Amino acid sequence: MSSPRRLTVRIGPNPPDRLDKALARDAPEAEGLTRSRLAKLIAAGGVMRGGAPLTGPRARVAEGDEIEIAFAEPAEVAAAPQAIPLVVVHEDADLIVIDKPAGMVVHPAPGSPSGTLVNALLAHCGDSLSGIGGEKRPGIVHRIDKETSGLLVVAKTDKAHAVLSAQFAAHSVERHYRALVFGLPDPADPRLRGLAGVSFEPGGVMRIATRIGRHPSDRQRQAVLASGGRHAVTRVRVVESFGTPPAAALVECWLETGRTHQIRVHLAHVGHGLIGDPVYGGRRKLSEKAMGAEAARAADSFPRQALHAATLGFVHPGTDATTRFDSPLPADMAALAAALRG
Repeated sequence: MSSPRRLTVRIGPNPPDRLDKALARDAPEAEGLTRSRLAKLIAAGGVMRGGAPLTGPRARVAEGDEIEIAFAEPAEVAAAPQAIPLVVVHEDADLIVIDKPAGMVVHPAPGSPSGTLVNALLAHCGDSLSGIGGEKRPGIVHRIDKETSGLLVVAKTDKAHAVLSAQFAAHSVERHYRALVFGLPDPADPRLRGLAGVSFEPGGVMRIATRIGRHPSDRQRQAVLASGGRHAVTRVRVVESFGTPPAAALVECWLETGRTHQIRVHLAHVGHGLIGDPVYGGRRKLSEKAMGAEAARAADSFPRQALHAATLGFVHPGTDATTRFDSPLPADMAALAAALRG
């Protein structure tokens, strides 16, 4: 077995009053040493001063102290590499941007042990993956649902993982989705203006701000809650309406927060659930009279929630440049939109 990799960090002037804060400040940025990562290293006895392990993240340090960090070999993950085709939108030494197809799970789980994005990335990236967080795995920093298509960014280094994770935590990442919904979210609709948490901004943008958490009686679902849960904000703008009178619409949604199933829950909350959503869309059907038989059948038979992660923007962790990627509607949603339009 090879010896652990070691790093010596010299504490600079006016250090913070805690070991973890001082190391996070003074360690080389490329190491991507977040305080949570440092807490694990300290707990494992891998952070030392003068050869003696430091016992906790609150330990005091002084200017000029030399702190030695021993990194254990990254643990192998149970997921096996699988040569699954990926649509790579962009790739460099720091990160990779994938256009995920509908039907692909991001992480292996008991019901989906293989065929996931993680399996595909392990095969695609090979040895370019770093030991992110002490584990040899792709640096997944956010997810989209299995049946949602679209853009995902994955870190390839500890630094990229730390920087991207911080941007997602600060809600500074640009994430725009396209969705096909029942009905028309019309700013002139008095029903919408009377709903709790709903307001309208210039340009006909609907702002939905509620608390989202586990459904009180169905633990597999999320729900809008009067109390508890977590604050969630979604904005919605109508791109195109379908039918006379409008019975469906293509909308653009963008996230201020990133809660589980947020867009699906919020659109269902305002009465405009996603076409094809088996969990939050209800049993709603399009009227053949308003839309025509072909369009109604196309919507009724659509096999997934009609949701696509279309835009992803962030500050690149390697260059500090603002970076933005766009993905057009996938073929199944484009065909559904064409049927509704026809």
